[in-house]
Amino acid sequence: MLTKQKKAKTVKETAIHDTDTGSAEVQIALLSKKIDELASHLKKHLKDKHSRRGLLQMVADRRTHLKYLEGKSKKRHDAIVKKLGLKK
Repeated sequence: MLTKQKKAKTVKETAIHDTDTGSAEVQIALLSKKIDELASHLKKHLKDKHSRRGLLQMVADRRTHLKYLEGKSKKRHDAIVKKLGLKK
C-alpha cells in the first residue's frame, strides 16, 4: 500500500501543473507504484490469489490509461513511458 508521503512524492514528480492530481500521467505513475509494491508482495505470498487478481486489474487499468494518453498526445505518452521505464 502506498503511504501518503510516497503518493505525494509521485504526484509531485509527474504532475503537469501545481494542482494536478488526476491527469493521465499522474494516474499511470500511481498505478505503476502500486503494481511494483503488489508484485513484491506476491513474490513472498505465492498463494494470495485475491491480490493477484487485483494486480491484474491494475495492470489492465494502467494499460487503458496509456492507450488513452497515446491517442490524446503521443509526445506525453512517450515521455511518461520513458520516465517510468515502461515498455510497450
